[in-house]
Amino acid sequence: MIVLPAIDIKNGKCVRLRQGDYNQVKIYNDSPVKAALDWQQKNAAYLHVVDLDGAKSGDSTNLSTIKKIAEETSIPVQVGGGIRSLERIDEYVQAGVDRVILGTAAITDKTLLKEAAAEYGSKIAVSIDARNGYAATDGWTETTDVKAVDLVKELEEVGVQTIVYTDIMKDGMLKGPNFKELQKMDTATSMNVIASGGITTEADIALLREMDLYGAIIGKALYDGALDLAALMEGDANAR
Repeated sequence: MIVLPAIDIKNGKCVRLRQGDYNQVKIYNDSPVKAALDWQQKNAAYLHVVDLDGAKSGDSTNLSTIKKIAEETSIPVQVGGGIRSLERIDEYVQAGVDRVILGTAAITDKTLLKEAAAEYGSKIAVSIDARNGYAATDGWTETTDVKAVDLVKELEEVGVQTIVYTDIMKDGMLKGPNFKELQKMDTATSMNVIASGGITTEADIALLREMDLYGAIIGKALYDGALDLAALMEGDANAR
């Protein structure tokens, strides 16, 4: 199982939100590029980067910073947040991003989803951000009437190969992930499932490994020191 340190970017800085609340922000590094290089130095196998401003506005305002992360690091990077056009996907791919994550667009623009999956294949992933079992959009500010488990089936049909599943109510709370929902997602699909939200302890990681998930994104627990990346890396090198 791949462990992916999270780099969430807001106003050009590396931050963490609490339960996706843009009013509850903690800055961890003034330079997201430096944060990326720090994780690489600590033997991270993959990075998960999110443009929080872009996720909310759709403008990808941190595009240049994210491009710099992809250019200056030598490990794979996946990027999400405000990516709502084929042009933007191509821009990231050309910059060296390994996987581009669609969020809101995967729900609101089915044509884009199908075209992206057809053209870019494994380089496209979809983020399913769920609140009480229903998909959320626009930087988690809006909750739809689309059930996450139904969305999973639809994504698999159009050829998506990887999903990132986040339980918003668990994110940034350091109280563990929603194992029940993650198991439901993994059972419902043959796609790669990356867990996100609330992963806090080595026991959490161990249980996710037992579930045989493809990957786990960790944010606050790494930044606050609850988890040590080096201690988690054993066995990850062969996961990719």
